[in-house]
Amino acid sequence: MRQWLRGWFIVWVVLRYGLDELALSGFRHPVLASLRRLLMVGRNLSAPRGQRLREALERLGPIFVKFGQVLSTRRDLLPPDIADELARLQDRVPPFASEVAIATIERAFGRPLDAVFATFEREPVASASIAQVHFATLRDGREVAVKVLRPNMLPVIEKDLALMRTMAAWLERLSHDGRRLKPREVVAEFDKYLHDELDLVREASNAAQLRRNMAGLNLVLIPEMYWDYCRSEVLVMERMRGVPISQVQRLREAGVDIRQLARDGVTIFFTQVFRDGFFHADMHPGNIQVSLEPETFGRYISLDFGIVGTLTQFDKEYLAQNFTAFFRRDYKRVAELHIESGWVPADTRVDELEAAIRAVCEPYFDRPLKEISLGLVLMRLFQTSRRFNVEIQPQLVLLQKTLLNIEGLGRELDPDLDLWSTAKPFLERWMVEQVGPKKFWSQLKAEAPHYAKLVPELPRLLHDYLRQRPTDLRSQIDRLVQEQRRTQRLLAMVIYVLFGFVAGLMAMQWWLRMRLW
Repeated sequence: MRQWLRGWFIVWVVLRYGLDELALSGFRHPVLASLRRLLMVGRNLSAPRGQRLREALERLGPIFVKFGQVLSTRRDLLPPDIADELARLQDRVPPFASEVAIATIERAFGRPLDAVFATFEREPVASASIAQVHFATLRDGREVAVKVLRPNMLPVIEKDLALMRTMAAWLERLSHDGRRLKPREVVAEFDKYLHDELDLVREASNAAQLRRNMAGLNLVLIPEMYWDYCRSEVLVMERMRGVPISQVQRLREAGVDIRQLARDGVTIFFTQVFRDGFFHADMHPGNIQVSLEPETFGRYISLDFGIVGTLTQFDKEYLAQNFTAFFRRDYKRVAELHIESGWVPADTRVDELEAAIRAVCEPYFDRPLKEISLGLVLMRLFQTSRRFNVEIQPQLVLLQKTLLNIEGLGRELDPDLDLWSTAKPFLERWMVEQVGPKKFWSQLKAEAPHYAKLVPELPRLLHDYLRQRPTDLRSQIDRLVQEQRRTQRLLAMVIYVLFGFVAGLMAMQWWLRMRLW
């Protein structure tokens, strides 16, 4: 019964905000055209369609708000006006009762609250669609932040996701534009993100990995996870003290170098992406603070690790080559990379794709960030990609979202920041490291355990081989001697080739450095 009521409420919201117009606008069937005219009677739909969609999602509740946030990152699928409007969605969710949070904590630990915490602040310090956060003190005196899931989230999410899948299927059937937007694919993507966020142990493990990766950078602080107190519904972490990065004037009055802060943000992002292939994918201002403590003054503080992105070695190398080619304005190489990777059909003309990419990117070079909109650049690139049938890679969607977050942070901190020139030296240095002797030596060390395991087995393998034909032992020994001599000659040749290869790598690295300088 409740599901039916929820379904009818969603239908009412769809009609109230004119979302049926969006769904049926691309369909030319006369019956549906008549239905559209009938449904328009008595409704005022003068507001822009993007605004109406945003307000409808806010009316439907926090799960739909989060869906709109994820949808806003798919600028490859959405018209610009809708994507821009959905990007304004925020988690303005009232907190749930502290008694419910306490009951969840006691159920998770199987103990009374006083047996776990010495003090517990009943008033939450933050509240979002999935969880809320309380400050507390452990029995040993450590100050912590306690993240608690909203109660009964899973059944609510499953019901809303089922309705979203149904609506997505209808949209694909009714509208040509709906099929192009791939609504079922977007809902499946949202399903994955949402279920990942519902497991706070997964979030804790993401935070622990990022903390290890960033330990030597000295630019960002990530709270320590207290594993003895982590459950799927409750997460206990080190309490961090900082100023929200959106309070720029307060940071400036405290003496923080705002321009350096902007450059550090770019460094953190590109380090996580290209060095580690593991990056914080929800870097909006609500999750970023700045430390004013004397020992960590001016460092970033990252929070909320429910969504992280991962990249393979192939993804990292491909992206680094693309970025480097962009920074050098080598649009032909960018076009060639798209064809080599299979992102565009093999029969695509390189010169046509090169010209299209140049037309998008060239107007934005040598400009400060205040005169560049990465969102606009990406939107035009996606329009170009549709013309050439470029397949947008799913693993890069989170990277695109995070890059837009970085743009927003940079624009707020230092509008004069040149994102291109700040990132270029980092990427070029990374490329040199990928083709130099260091890379070769690291790969050799990685393979060493495999070969070390084979060496002790050689005598046994030789003995087994000799036992196969005892009557022909002499000929076997002669062949072994010949094989040994042949192996020695081959080994000598391999050593010469190896030394030549290393020398060539060193010469290539020297050439690259001379070219980059």
